[in-house]
Amino acid sequence: MQDVRARLAADRADTLARAAALSRDYEGIVAANALIAVDDEHDPEGGTTAFERAHVAALMAQTREHLEELDQALERLEQGRYGQCEGCGGSIPPERLEIRPAATTCVRCAPSGPRRA
Repeated sequence: MQDVRARLAADRADTLARAAALSRDYEGIVAANALIAVDDEHDPEGGTTAFERAHVAALMAQTREHLEELDQALERLEQGRYGQCEGCGGSIPPERLEIRPAATTCVRCAPSGPRRA
């Protein structure tokens, strides 16, 4: 159980560092745009700037979501429910938890859409 807690804590620390870096990137993009009069519609660089800003904002949202998933995994660990599939109630294989420590479902119950924890 300590190794699981350590793995989740390490992933959480990495995620917090990634969030901080993305926040700095986003602030840098915004600050750089504040120095120049940007008209996204007519400025040839405007589209690129808007794309960069939107891209970093999307990465920030994904990072926040992953952080929430890790916090929920830590909560499940404290409650003794970590590694239990929310779909069928069975055990999530250790190999899956090794790769996706915040996983809430076994492979069989995992959604077939976009990849999630």
